[in-house]
Amino acid sequence: MTEPQPAFFNPSPVSPAFFPAFSDRLARLLSPLRTFAVSVAVVVLAGCASSNSKLGLPDDPVLSTSPSASQPVYPGGPLSPIHSAQTPSSAVASLQPPADLWERIRRGFAMPNLESELVTDREQWYASRPDYIQRMTERSSKYLFHIVEELERRNMPTELALLPYIESAFNPQAVSSAKAAGMWQFMPATGKYFDLKQNAFRDDRRDVLASTRAALDYLQKLHGMFGDWHLALAAYNWGEGSVGRAIARNKKDGLGTGYMDLRMPDETRLYVPKLQAVKNIVANPQNFRAELPLIENHPYFQQVQITRDIDVALAAKLADVEISNFKALNPSAHRPVILAAGMPHILLPWDNAKIFQRNFEAYSQGQYASWTAWTAPATLSVSDAARRVGMSENDLRGVNNIPPRMLIKAGSTLMVSRNAKMDNDVTSHVADTAQMTLAPEIVTRRSTVKARKGETVASIARRYGLSADAVAEWNKVGASAAFKLGQQVVVFLPVKAASAARPRAGKAGVQAVSRAPGKAGVQAVKRAPGKTVIKTKKR
Repeated sequence: MTEPQPAFFNPSPVSPAFFPAFSDRLARLLSPLRTFAVSVAVVVLAGCASSNSKLGLPDDPVLSTSPSASQPVYPGGPLSPIHSAQTPSSAVASLQPPADLWERIRRGFAMPNLESELVTDREQWYASRPDYIQRMTERSSKYLFHIVEELERRNMPTELALLPYIESAFNPQAVSSAKAAGMWQFMPATGKYFDLKQNAFRDDRRDVLASTRAALDYLQKLHGMFGDWHLALAAYNWGEGSVGRAIARNKKDGLGTGYMDLRMPDETRLYVPKLQAVKNIVANPQNFRAELPLIENHPYFQQVQITRDIDVALAAKLADVEISNFKALNPSAHRPVILAAGMPHILLPWDNAKIFQRNFEAYSQGQYASWTAWTAPATLSVSDAARRVGMSENDLRGVNNIPPRMLIKAGSTLMVSRNAKMDNDVTSHVADTAQMTLAPEIVTRRSTVKARKGETVASIARRYGLSADAVAEWNKVGASAAFKLGQQVVVFLPVKAASAARPRAGKAGVQAVSRAPGKAGVQAVKRAPGKTVIKTKKR
């Protein structure tokens, strides 16, 4: 049987006129190829002719031009087949991207599992509260992607992304009874150690980016100290000093030094089991009849730079974001204004960042901020401070969270309304260091004291810790006036001090006079050693 030929091999008759035309066309097609071939040949020959040009690199087995490199190397002895048992086995990385963020978290699990009855107890606790799991996981959807990104960048286990579920249920505004704050629940002193600023205008323990950075720094530090993630987590909850002492005690007693071996408070004893329970639910939600909301493997927010102080309400409006969502992404700003000098970036949902930038640049309806900062020049009552800044006392208390019966101490920085005299953005120094210090308001009572020999307004003021101007005003005399021996001098003393200054037998008398008109005042007058005569007089 003959093999069938392709159609172009079919020996059909060809016209003689075909060949000249075909040859001419073929020559035109090959002309550029001939030119290119000649050029390549010239370059190659020139390279070969040059005595100084050496292709390749010294000691490079691939690019070396030495004679030994040009000789093939064969293995000695007979070749033998490689069996499957001799080949090394290793995990094959999946080429498929994670379906969602939960799958990405599962792939990064790297901590040893803790198995105990406490874990089972916590699994049942969470599984019996599906509404709680739903609220907690939905709240976390704004922050989880960023945390997972940071953990992967540091090569840390992704179980740690679940830790805020245990600490705060992913609530950045959470505050514990011990004053720990934020998603990661930093105590004030620990926050300062990890450079989380806490001042009158912001608390970085609540900041999404800053607190996450600090928490991962702290966890890495603890893991470096103890070499064990379970012990590192115990130290995060209980303190590294407490864990270190517990380990030392067990070593001294010849006991184990693992997490389950140490004596610790109940809260710390349950801490890692709680995290393990949440890990197990995330790993296999169907086993616990739990439903995890879809969290896409994509950033929820992005940073946007701000160059001017801006009201929180206006920033949310310009970004077309609900105020609650804006505050959830920027929880460290606990005043109605964001100070650009101290917080030059805000977080916005991914699709709203460009909207904000466009609207911010186009905004032309006046100032961006209706609030600014004011520093108290002296210790003032709230009413005095309100008069100085042109606000009502209630408004000043409200915006600065000043409780009743408190004084504003000198040097305190308050948030006040902008006006023509205070219209500049807040400086970086004030934005970073502002503090508000309060003191209990002192309740005073009108009293009278006897002047000693040679007493003056100034000496009376020094004796009772008062201002000379106030003593002069109360007694309707000049600031340099002197009093006669035994002259009655009016002073307003704190209630406790006035009570302590009441006369006793054998002591100098202080007259305590009722302030209400028409009432009988009580005046204690010293008459003789060991005797006190009480007399009343109408005032």
